[in-house]
Amino acid sequence: MSNIQRLPQDTINRIAAGEVVERPASAVKELVENAIDAGARHIDIRAEQGGLSRILIEDNGSGMAGPDLELAVERHATSKLKPQADGTWDLLHIQTLGFRGEALPSMGSVARLNIVSKSRGGDALAIQVDGGAVSGLKPAAFGGDHGTRIDLRDLFYATPARLKFMKSERSENMAIAEEVKRQAMAHEDVGFSLELDGKRVLKLFAEQAGFEGRLRRLAAILGSDFGDNALLIDQAREGVRLTGYAGLPTFSRGNAMHQYLFVNNRPVRDKLLTGALRAAYADFLARDRHPLAALFVEIDPQDLDVNVHPAKAEVRFRDPNLVRGLIIGALKHGLASAGHRAATTVAQTALTGFRVESVQPLLNLNRPTPSQIAAVRPYMAPEPFAPTARFEPVSYETAAYALGVSEAPVLERPVDVAASAVDAFPLGAARAQIHETYIIAQTADGLVIVDQHAAHERLVYEEMKVAMAQGHVQSQSLLIPEIVDLEREEVARLVARRDDLATMGLQVEAFGPTSVLVRDIPALMGDCDISGLVRDLVDDLTEHGELLALKERMAEICGDHACRHSVRSGRRLNAHEMNALLRQMEATPHSGQCNHGRPTYVELKLKDIEKLFGRR
Repeated sequence: MSNIQRLPQDTINRIAAGEVVERPASAVKELVENAIDAGARHIDIRAEQGGLSRILIEDNGSGMAGPDLELAVERHATSKLKPQADGTWDLLHIQTLGFRGEALPSMGSVARLNIVSKSRGGDALAIQVDGGAVSGLKPAAFGGDHGTRIDLRDLFYATPARLKFMKSERSENMAIAEEVKRQAMAHEDVGFSLELDGKRVLKLFAEQAGFEGRLRRLAAILGSDFGDNALLIDQAREGVRLTGYAGLPTFSRGNAMHQYLFVNNRPVRDKLLTGALRAAYADFLARDRHPLAALFVEIDPQDLDVNVHPAKAEVRFRDPNLVRGLIIGALKHGLASAGHRAATTVAQTALTGFRVESVQPLLNLNRPTPSQIAAVRPYMAPEPFAPTARFEPVSYETAAYALGVSEAPVLERPVDVAASAVDAFPLGAARAQIHETYIIAQTADGLVIVDQHAAHERLVYEEMKVAMAQGHVQSQSLLIPEIVDLEREEVARLVARRDDLATMGLQVEAFGPTSVLVRDIPALMGDCDISGLVRDLVDDLTEHGELLALKERMAEICGDHACRHSVRSGRRLNAHEMNALLRQMEATPHSGQCNHGRPTYVELKLKDIEKLFGRR
């Protein structure tokens, strides 16, 4: 008897189903994509007990006639691929979300599947698949003029081992909701509704296709704050286009869960794309902060391989460096266009820090000591206190002293700035400096509080970046040039970029076929591991085609220098210095956040301040 056995067809189907339908959210993904491919303009999704008990999806797509409905539950039968003139099937020009013809038969082999479909002008028909056993067509009732209703029950009942690896109902419900949100982001012109265990958790109406409709859809899913703090991204290069919205650096999160990437409207999880997103924000965020973004790559299907995995969550690009460079360049251009803008949530967070304290507890405090009374005697009303006495305004110098700003006024008496001048500047006109750290500026409709050190740190860093981009990086010659051994191909790859390295202060040349000679290094780097740096550069060139290791190291050093050489907290500034800092912030890109991703200023609108005092 042979040691190799042919598996039964039902076992083959169940093994294959494990690749396509990993969990209930995978089934929802496949069914929603089928509905979108069928031209549905609205899709209703319902799930019970994490989708394991029941998943019901109804759409108003084109529907299926009897013969198509019978073929739909057979493995590798699809309407998405068409034979070419020479009889071959083209897998390099896929323009639909589905194409493998595995979803419905996979679900039918591990669950109880009931499909009711009605084509335009046809009758509604139903077909059932129970653990791989297919029943015949039957007449059925369908509420709409056309569309499909799929009822999937007892998922994985035919493969009990898979049930052991399912997570809690709450986790599975969250995965289903996340999958529906991703699909809704990619197709703003399709309406979606989602019910989990009888509770409506999502209701999205179809939006007009385009940037405005997409932003409204993203704001409906990610929150109105995203809509208020998102930057439009729209760049193209060599036939590849990147669109979407990315959040301001000060509008960030502690994890990368709110990063959504789509390729030809297909939700994907790709390390290349997420790495490019991280690199674009490297100058603006601390290592433990992550940007919010929804980015859409449009590319010729022939330059893309979506047939990598049955779940179709991974893709391969013909030219990954082109796509990566486009993402980084487009995001940096979008961030630069934001200028000094900071997230609106910064002000909201600041306002929540204000607490209205009751005055009543203050009346029960112990009486001050004689020494305390003597210290404030010059600023007290004559005793006995006369309630009807006329109020005399306290002078600026006395108020500054009483508030503990300084022993003497921090500034000269504030310079009166005309109202027209205040209106002319986004960050307003400086009025005071408190605690020798924060600048208070008056704007046309509120006030701005600036962290002088964080703001100046960003300005210095941006100046250093401009100098680096223009090739003004000083080199330091090594007393003894260092030889670094590499592979032959690595030497050629590194020497080919010697001019780019020279602009950043690193001088390398070939030293035989398998080594390079380093003569100069950037003066900023001081005593560093030259051999390790060169090998990191070679790895970057091999994987990404970019000199990331040197750029990131130089950026880190520049950030440290900017921090050390900026205006320190505790330094007194006069009115002219404060206004000069504000004007420079307005003219400098990215000045809304420091090098570590923290905001450099907080803007409070007058209407919000008035709410604090109950005036509105």
